[in-house]
Amino acid sequence: MSVTNPLLTFADLALGWHSRPLDEAVQKAVRHALLDWFATTIPGTVRAPATLLANADMGTGSGGAICLTSGRATSPRQAAFVNAAASHTVEFDDIFRDGGYHPGSPTIAAALALAQDRNLPREAFDRAVIAGYEVGCRLALALQPAHYEYWHITATLGTIGAATSAALLLGCDRDQIAHAIAIASSFAGGHQQNLQGAGTAKALHPGHAAEAGLLAAYAARAGATGSLDALHGQHGYAAATGAGTGNWEAAFAGAGDWTPITRMTVKIHGCCGHVFPALDGIGALRQQHGFAFEDIEALLVEGYGATKSMCDRPDPQGAQEARFSLQYCLAAQLVLRSVRLDAFEEAALTNSNIRALMRRIKVERAEDLAAAYPARRMARLHLRLKDGRALDHFQPSRKGDPEDPVTPAELVAKFDELAGSVLDAASVEALRFRILDDDHLPAGLRPL
Repeated sequence: MSVTNPLLTFADLALGWHSRPLDEAVQKAVRHALLDWFATTIPGTVRAPATLLANADMGTGSGGAICLTSGRATSPRQAAFVNAAASHTVEFDDIFRDGGYHPGSPTIAAALALAQDRNLPREAFDRAVIAGYEVGCRLALALQPAHYEYWHITATLGTIGAATSAALLLGCDRDQIAHAIAIASSFAGGHQQNLQGAGTAKALHPGHAAEAGLLAAYAARAGATGSLDALHGQHGYAAATGAGTGNWEAAFAGAGDWTPITRMTVKIHGCCGHVFPALDGIGALRQQHGFAFEDIEALLVEGYGATKSMCDRPDPQGAQEARFSLQYCLAAQLVLRSVRLDAFEEAALTNSNIRALMRRIKVERAEDLAAAYPARRMARLHLRLKDGRALDHFQPSRKGDPEDPVTPAELVAKFDELAGSVLDAASVEALRFRILDDDHLPAGLRPL
């Protein structure tokens, strides 16, 4: 695709979803994305920071959007903020692998809040979500991997994805969508220190993105404008966030032929996705050789850059750090046999078997694996057992990625498990039916 101005090209792509035919694959993808969003959001509604924010005075007034944590109607901006924060808390939210981006948390939160507030039909909501994923994910392709060095891309591009979906729901034309994106690029923030460090700010990042995206769309619809060179200009967003002029050829490759929401990664482990190749690899080794965690003498994991820089945490303190510790997550997988919600409860975090095993796990960066990132997420494992056996394994992908997708049944099982940690079985079933089969969403979700 020839690109003169990427901002206007994004606006054209987004507006196209207002009327473009939705084939069966795209319709299934958007419903599966919504199911996965609720799967990760519902457990987050009973944890900080959502529990801290749900009843806080955020100065945003009233409205018809539903805050899932409090169960009360509130303004779209507050509902979007709290729901998106809840969605990013337990680390099960979807991934656009090639962009290293979690689009669902901010994009769906913003679209759902606005659609509920305005009582809009299901099809309008679906189309807005598809468009928000299209713009946010493709922009990630233009900015990565340089952008991720200092910026949390879900916080930054989530603002633009949310603005795009909101602009469609507000009935914006092509120029207004472009200005919503331009304005959102000035609202977009969230740095790596608050992603990698202690505190609850990481989950607030998509919360802010969802709310700021709504604000950008409201402003554009009211007539506010931004620079049409906001993304690619000399002092524009790509340059300001380390991506130079931006790789627009990569961003728009295949535009019109495929849309990003059909190529999402579904997370099957409740931790940082950079740990997934090692988790899948140790699972494959154990299935093949049948050893127990007590049999392990030492384990060396070779990964790509982020595996080492973000996830080499030999002594994590608290659940948030543990979700980003390769040592902890692999030890938990070996001892507990899964890395799901209970792996980050106090009993697991202080489990003596897990803590002892962590000391036998090392992480190294492998340059060949680093060179293939972000398009490929791989790991090599070198395991030494106490009986003297040395076992090696190369993990070329992650379960849940487009090359090895979860089945619809596996996605439903994930939803039932995670939603069932908060809701009773009847409520889980009713919500699942509404998401997958009810054409009257999002207004139909009001009884939650």
